[in-house]
Amino acid sequence: MDAHSSVFGNYSTINSPKTQCYALKPVAFSSSKQVLLRTHLSFPSNIAITEKRLRIRASVEEVHSEIVGPNVLEDSVKAKVRRKNLAVFVSGGGSNFKSLHEATVNGFIHGDISVLVTNKPDCGGAEFARDKGIPVILFPKVKDGSVLSSKDLVNAIRSYKVDFIVLAGYLKLIPTELIRAFPRSILNIHPSLLPAFGGKGYYGMKVHKAVIASGARYSGPTIHFVDEEYDRGRILAQRIVPVLPNDTAEELAARVLHEEHKLYKEVVAALCEERIIWREDGVPLIQCKENLSLYK
Repeated sequence: MDAHSSVFGNYSTINSPKTQCYALKPVAFSSSKQVLLRTHLSFPSNIAITEKRLRIRASVEEVHSEIVGPNVLEDSVKAKVRRKNLAVFVSGGGSNFKSLHEATVNGFIHGDISVLVTNKPDCGGAEFARDKGIPVILFPKVKDGSVLSSKDLVNAIRSYKVDFIVLAGYLKLIPTELIRAFPRSILNIHPSLLPAFGGKGYYGMKVHKAVIASGARYSGPTIHFVDEEYDRGRILAQRIVPVLPNDTAEELAARVLHEEHKLYKEVVAALCEERIIWREDGVPLIQCKENLSLYK
């Protein structure tokens, strides 16, 4: 464990083979008020941890990891929870969908993609799903030209015993009925650091062009829970991607997408392993797999 200091105060890091978790301590300002600043992770306000106790906990965890190995720790976490069923929504090629599917097959994600929902029956994501034997639901329009109602969509998804819904490049507004039927259970990924460059009209290459035109020095994917407004749900995870001086929108998009694939797999894995908790103020946090008392 390493100790660090910055304008944000002192903090400690705990390194493990797969992640880095941070524990911040309260710092005093000239106003004599104590505030807790969180950059990458924080603890719930009702948990007071001294650096000495944290060091002991980290040392024990590191020794335990060395004895049993990271794979045994992962298996023990997965053994405690039921394997989850996922519904994925796509409108295009489905690169994030394909990445998530691979992660369910190789065991990284403790779940299975039970059904795919799309508004474009001939898109790459739908074709991939059919090739893999995954059922495809067309919404809102079905093949005969009729419209599938929001209530019918909810019932169809429930028939597959879906636990969580994952949006992977789905360009339609999610029906209110679906959001209410699956509270705190729908995730979306957006190719910018929300709340910047989000909302209606910001999708695909339009986002990256806007980022570059603004002069922003950083971009990156954001994963958030879905509510009834575009890109306004609670933020769960983000990853920073530098914007280079001579970037084109296509070059920036490629680097952001690379991080999307990695981040989405990690977050969906945490979701399926029930490692997401909600702070009292409504902010979701991801528990570190190696030490559930710490947060990413």
